[in-house]
Amino acid sequence: MTDPEIVDLIDATISEEFEIDRTEMTPDATLFDALGMDSLDIVDLVVALEKAFGFKIRDEKSIRTIRTLGDIHAFVIQKKRQLEEAA
Repeated sequence: MTDPEIVDLIDATISEEFEIDRTEMTPDATLFDALGMDSLDIVDLVVALEKAFGFKIRDEKSIRTIRTLGDIHAFVIQKKRQLEEAA
């Protein structure tokens, strides 16, 4: 899966799960302010991304530093690469 495909899957998952218009979904969009998520939405987001990509991210310490959609893109791309290298 290429990086643009990963970004597209993340955006599609978030758009469907939280009914967010894709035009609002820019890499610099903040999860809480721009996209209107709350702490419960973030839990749902983690579950949705785990399901979409087939790996666990709940225990990752770096997940706490995510503030924007671009942060999510970078996190998932990095995690996917780490898993591919370990395989």
